[in-house]
Amino acid sequence: MFKDRTDAGRKLAQFLKEFVEGKDPLVLALPRGGVPVAFEVALGLSAKFSILPVRKLGVPSNPELAFGALDPDGEVYLNPTVVESFGLTPEVIEEVKEKELRELYRRINLYLGGKLPNLSDREVFIIDDGFATGYTALAGCRFVSKRNPYRVVLAAPVASESAVVTLRENCNGEIAILEIPPSFFAVGMFYEDFHQLSDEEVLTYKRLAKEMEMWEGG
Repeated sequence: MFKDRTDAGRKLAQFLKEFVEGKDPLVLALPRGGVPVAFEVALGLSAKFSILPVRKLGVPSNPELAFGALDPDGEVYLNPTVVESFGLTPEVIEEVKEKELRELYRRINLYLGGKLPNLSDREVFIIDDGFATGYTALAGCRFVSKRNPYRVVLAAPVASESAVVTLRENCNGEIAILEIPPSFFAVGMFYEDFHQLSDEEVLTYKRLAKEMEMWEGG
């Protein structure tokens, strides 16, 4: 469906042009995979660009499977179906949360110098390379919504039907998805190149955004 995240971001940017209202727009990437996509969206929408670190909470026996997500306030958003299916106890949930919170704070300090951008009265686009369960996007949406934005739009090149349902039921943001395929197993199946991004690549996008006077944040 997409050659790589840059290709997906350019296509998503075209799609989102009908959504943008121009109220001081800010495009927030969910790192790391959402960064190249969001960078292209910000370029296409002539918007500011920044990063919103949130963390997936993975089942200990299968870390790729999310039982929820975590936002920069330390708020946890649980998927009750997965929690019940794996019998995850409060102690296990807390242990995973503390581990992921350390990584989240590390990324806030590394990517943003410890300072998140101002979100008040702004049109905020939250972007990832895809929504599989929707819980990281939900965490981002809830975090942003508490900061008095003018509007929140959750956007991705591809998402599962279940993720879209989760977001519609649990987040007051608008949802803009380029493709919602009927068969969905993982985000990576829709990309030719879906390599895991490094911190260095993320910081390269930050540097580019600064050079182009698009960057907002610490």
